[in-house]
Amino acid sequence: MTFRYYCLVILLSVSLVGKVFAVPAKDTIYCTNEDKAIFERCLERMIPEKSLPAGDLMVETARFFLGIPYVAATLEQIPEALVVNFRGLDCMTLVESTSAFVRTLQSESPTFAEYCYYLRSARYRNGEIEDYTDRLHYTTDWIYENQQTGWIKDVTKEIGGEPLDINLSFMSTHPGSYPQLKDSPERIAIIAEKEKEINKRSYYYLPEDKIGLCADGIKNGDIICFVTSIKGLDISHVGIACRVGSKLTFIHASSTAKKVIVSEESLESYTKRIKGNIGIMVLRLSEHH
Repeated sequence: MTFRYYCLVILLSVSLVGKVFAVPAKDTIYCTNEDKAIFERCLERMIPEKSLPAGDLMVETARFFLGIPYVAATLEQIPEALVVNFRGLDCMTLVESTSAFVRTLQSESPTFAEYCYYLRSARYRNGEIEDYTDRLHYTTDWIYENQQTGWIKDVTKEIGGEPLDINLSFMSTHPGSYPQLKDSPERIAIIAEKEKEINKRSYYYLPEDKIGLCADGIKNGDIICFVTSIKGLDISHVGIACRVGSKLTFIHASSTAKKVIVSEESLESYTKRIKGNIGIMVLRLSEHH
């Protein structure tokens, strides 16, 4: 039997299965004892490697999650609060979980509470959780905000990227696809304003035909964001770059394989094969934060 419950890490450092606590979202998380046990196993494995460069830590941590089932929409909890779920990952929660874990490894106190701090800081604008609209839903917004805090660097332009026009509108024009937006004109208005703000920023991408030419500029552990041509969206998928022999590929939570895998295809061939992909953006975790 699976229980949904709040684990009060920041204030109380306790977890009680089956209980729901009516406390502010910023002081709570959704997690289970199993999630915390997986965190501890990953920490035990990775602590001896903590002196590795951030990119290598990204790859080795992501490899720990190989085989974890692909599960979509794990963040869609009401009320909005931090979700820690290692039992099921989608493409973005894999990237967030991995990068937050690397930050935790690099910290002076690699604890579960520290991990929650880094995860919340990456996932929410200014690290604050008051409402659904505080979450960084669009990947380009996630990139911008995490660059502002020094968490990552968008290296797409410097490795050969070209200008990219972004015209976000999907969430505000498809509120029925999001339970928290359905019948909530106030939230829709906030999202629409945020879309306009995001659209004004400058972006770069590597067109699919340039990936092979610029592959040497992509490093182990870089975060790969697949740019889509779907109207109103920016990024359709994300993963973590790695090299298998001489092949540049990536680790990702695959909806096709239904689990976290190392892609058997090269990064270039995958990008070209998937309908709607027009290229990639490349992000790099900072060595120190």
